[in-house]
Amino acid sequence: MKKIILFSLLISTISNIQAQNDTDAFKIKDIYSETLTKSQAYPWLYSLTTNIGGRISGSPEAMAAVEYTRQMLDTLGLDSVWIQPCYVPHWERGDKEQARIVNSKTMGTVDLTILALGNSVGTGNNGITAEVIEVQSLDEVEALGREKIKGKIVFFNRPADITQVNTFAAYGGAVDQRVHGPAIAANFGAVGAIIRSATTSLDDIPHTGVTVDSRYNKGIKEIPSIGVSTIDADLLSRILKQEKSVNLYFRTTCAMMGDKLSYNVIGEIKGSELPNEIILVGGHLDSWDVGQGAHDDGTGVVHAMATLQMMKVMNYQPKRTIRCVLFMNEENGQQGSTAYAKASNKNNEFHLAAIESDKGGFTPRGFGCEADSDVFPERFAKFKKFEELLSPYGLDLSKGGSGADISRLKSQKGLLIGLIPDSQRYFDVHHTASDNIENVNKRELDMGVAAIFSLVYLIDQYGL
Repeated sequence: MKKIILFSLLISTISNIQAQNDTDAFKIKDIYSETLTKSQAYPWLYSLTTNIGGRISGSPEAMAAVEYTRQMLDTLGLDSVWIQPCYVPHWERGDKEQARIVNSKTMGTVDLTILALGNSVGTGNNGITAEVIEVQSLDEVEALGREKIKGKIVFFNRPADITQVNTFAAYGGAVDQRVHGPAIAANFGAVGAIIRSATTSLDDIPHTGVTVDSRYNKGIKEIPSIGVSTIDADLLSRILKQEKSVNLYFRTTCAMMGDKLSYNVIGEIKGSELPNEIILVGGHLDSWDVGQGAHDDGTGVVHAMATLQMMKVMNYQPKRTIRCVLFMNEENGQQGSTAYAKASNKNNEFHLAAIESDKGGFTPRGFGCEADSDVFPERFAKFKKFEELLSPYGLDLSKGGSGADISRLKSQKGLLIGLIPDSQRYFDVHHTASDNIENVNKRELDMGVAAIFSLVYLIDQYGL
């Protein structure tokens, strides 16, 4: 008799699990169907990019983005919408940059397509002219030493590895030159730095992006730094191989303008059962100034906003608090995420999960996650079980990075999650004048909203 009872209980449990899985599968199907027909993500992105444009921190455009997104969230009937102050660095590009190879023996004078790197100092009105020395790594600068570097413009020319299937891995393998190269070069007496754009594309589009001063030795002046297109980087390299000495001229008038008051934009739906467990969805409001900031990170902004919009459209009342956070100043300081984490910790908040979209608005392929090592194995095991319901939509759940803005919440011991779209075209537009609305596909964008909403639904229902 006991065996019969146990068998009956087992069958009943299996049936209940299957019924619940069916319920969740139908719910996710509804999320996709409703999102693909009713999401406001693309119209919001159009306004953010076309009417406002590039939104570098501290600029009037950045403040316009704060006000626009606050107003849009305010139309959704959320429980709370507010702005959170933060002081951000403000950098201005100045005049259009100029650069040319000067009096090459084989090519004559050749103009190069460049952009000043973010947070870089300028050359001044007269520009600088100096001999160029090509290197492939930061270590090579140190190996050459002051005798060979002093007074020169250091040309960092290590290409992104095009054999990497994941283009973020290719980017990560090359971007140290942009971030730290100028400081290392200055420490050995360089007067300027020119960096190959961190992209897998071979084109004439230069990329900007932040360069930081953390590796400048005490007493060393910052040097002007520029990014050059990959086609022109190859040209400069070929000329250097043919000629004993090559001089380069470039002029930039960029400058840091001091800190300015700005804001994160936040809206939330309060949880009905576990309001103190927060599930965050977010992206960053700021962008570089040379394009419209469409993929980086306008798509992340509207992914987050539209997730809450679709919850209201579908009358979904979450168990846990769902919070949309639009961070300011990810690109050149991360002061918005610093302010958010500081306030959150002060208020003893707990983010059960934080989901960031900051890898573009292309077709979603899955989510990567990380957490404090004390809790990661248990949380990842629960997270991974959701894959069965998400895989029909082409989504994989994996270990990996999350996002720069949410990384400061790691001490709260929730799960930090990053949306992973298809990455093959992202670095064609990343940090360039091409990062515009016409390069965003509406259906791909809305698929990202549906993917995030589906994952939020599962975490909200079952926790981690």
